[in-house]
Amino acid sequence: MPRTVLFVTGTRADFGKLEPLAVATRDAGFDVSFFTTGMHMLKRYGLTKLEVHRTSGVQVHEFLNQRPGDPQDMVLAKTIIGFSDFVKEYAPDLVVIHGDRVEALACALVCATNYIRCAHIEGGEVSGTIDEIYRHCNSKLASQHFVSSQDAARRVMALGEPEANIRAIGSPELDFHAGPSGVTLAQVRERYAIPFGDYGICVFHPVTSEADTMGAQADALFDALDRSGRNFVVIAPNNDPGSAAIFDAIARLPNERFRVLPSMRFAHFSELMKNAKAMVGNSSAGVREAPFLGLPSLDIGTRQTNRAKSPSVFFADATDTAAINTFLQNRWGEAYPRHDAFGGGSASERFVDALKSEDFWQSSLQKTFHDIPS
Repeated sequence: MPRTVLFVTGTRADFGKLEPLAVATRDAGFDVSFFTTGMHMLKRYGLTKLEVHRTSGVQVHEFLNQRPGDPQDMVLAKTIIGFSDFVKEYAPDLVVIHGDRVEALACALVCATNYIRCAHIEGGEVSGTIDEIYRHCNSKLASQHFVSSQDAARRVMALGEPEANIRAIGSPELDFHAGPSGVTLAQVRERYAIPFGDYGICVFHPVTSEADTMGAQADALFDALDRSGRNFVVIAPNNDPGSAAIFDAIARLPNERFRVLPSMRFAHFSELMKNAKAMVGNSSAGVREAPFLGLPSLDIGTRQTNRAKSPSVFFADATDTAAINTFLQNRWGEAYPRHDAFGGGSASERFVDALKSEDFWQSSLQKTFHDIPS
């Protein structure tokens, strides 16, 4: 029987990173499934579980772990209970989690306490928010690590993880961006009723530690974008505390220059990015995918602090109207060389090569702290 590999996905963002790995794992002969939960299950965020179901040749298991407005500790508790029940029945050989979300933390904790092999994708990143705490916790709970860069690998080693269990494969979503999206810009505009061809993209998520001020930040940012006279495709924020205030600010935007979408299919979003004039907000796409595509991006606020640096990435606070205006006037439509510090589109191949090695499956699940040699 082929080994069973279970991918945990809770958001449209982590699915974009996990899908290339899952498809490559499926094509290599493994039995692949998705445990689908979190934002995927909520209608307000586009019911993106449908995207997971479109992945052919895999099983999809759904779990509703929250209601709108649930605090993160409640979401954590619900996910632990649901995932614990699930893995006792499903008994996967490997669970694959990504990044810094509370769903990934819950599933990593279940794996650690039940001695289930767990691989963490894109650990070792820094961002300066509670996301970073979750991410480092996931690295400590996981038994195998697939990171995006050598800098990230060194940070995971600093957490006491053995070098033999850390592999730098690059960012998986770049595998998709490196090739044709499979759709044309005309098809994207038609499907999502985007009326303009000259546009930027804005994605502005809440920062959980700044939930009380997210409304004011969103008002300031969107007011600056509105006054610029530019056209924007706005993707709805994720479901962290503070998102309601961002939705309120988005609802006041003029329809003639702002096309607001709850979510997009990943292929369509890739094509949209490839043809955009700029990207604004605090999504990881602005500091990871945009530089890879040579797209100028303005990183707003603290959510991605220290995450990445590239000549095409600029920085401003949400209330710094002057800096936002300068970026939109001077950088709009500029083309930058491809920035490949986070890989060149071969993460899936490197991931599957590791899974094909018997050493991967024989490594001990009894974790010990490995000091970095002095």
